[in-house]
Amino acid sequence: MHDLIILGSGPAGCTAALYAARAGFKPLVLEGMQPGGQLTQTTDIENFPGFETPINGYELVTAMRRQAERFGAIFEMDECTGADFSGPVKKLETMVAGTLEARAVILATGASARYLGLESEQALIGHGVSGCATCDGAFFRGKEVAVAGGGDTACEDALFLAKLCSKVTLIHRRDTLRASKVMADRVLATPNIVPCWNTVITDVEDPAKGAVEALHLRNTLTGEERRLSVSALFVAIGHTPNTACLQGAIELDPHGYIVTHGVKTSAEGVFAAGDAQDPAYKQAIIAAGSGAMAALEAERYLLAAE
Repeated sequence: MHDLIILGSGPAGCTAALYAARAGFKPLVLEGMQPGGQLTQTTDIENFPGFETPINGYELVTAMRRQAERFGAIFEMDECTGADFSGPVKKLETMVAGTLEARAVILATGASARYLGLESEQALIGHGVSGCATCDGAFFRGKEVAVAGGGDTACEDALFLAKLCSKVTLIHRRDTLRASKVMADRVLATPNIVPCWNTVITDVEDPAKGAVEALHLRNTLTGEERRLSVSALFVAIGHTPNTACLQGAIELDPHGYIVTHGVKTSAEGVFAAGDAQDPAYKQAIIAAGSGAMAALEAERYLLAAE
């Protein structure tokens, strides 16, 4: 029986582990199949407080983990496959350890950015291909970039990038934006945002050079193909919360995000932090902050139950 099990080892999970370990609970952290979460795919991070110069995402999350371990947090390479939170003893089914039991659980399983699925695109993630404009846009200040998508997120990214970049090409497979009218109108009224309608991306240059140089585009109506020179591609077609293992155990919204009130979930003694319960921001600093909140709430719950 563990006092506290934390699912996920990104900024939310590591911060929760740090706070819980300092409170004397020796939390068990199940890292998942991508230790460190999405942050490990980011090369340079400039907007995490406390670092005057850019820090590599992998280095940042590794430092977070070591800090938590110094206070007694235990990290294990395992992944949750199912859960039962119906009673005072929380039960987790895992791939490696089997059934684990805990008095309290923090869910910090994160979310995965959706990408186009191109082999060249995957090879260049972190090298000019990004799922987060606010994270990586500043690296391409004054350059020409592209955004893939047509919803509110794509429009928000395009507007953000338009303040930094000389030109933003917004690539959408349809002939109208799916975004809200207000957002779409703002995009279409921005001079350095150029819509590219009825178009899909078929390839990204150039994995061999380790940087984005151009996109191969195809018109969905005419079949015409062309090459667009850009320095970066921001894919804004949404995120998928990593909550499949929690189906039936916790309240999820229609998109799969954990429903929370603060950091409390629908199950007593179960708390959530980070991108798995945050459809809006997707920032490491916000995930870390919610991880601290979840640990403090878990501490209060555990102390009250003694």
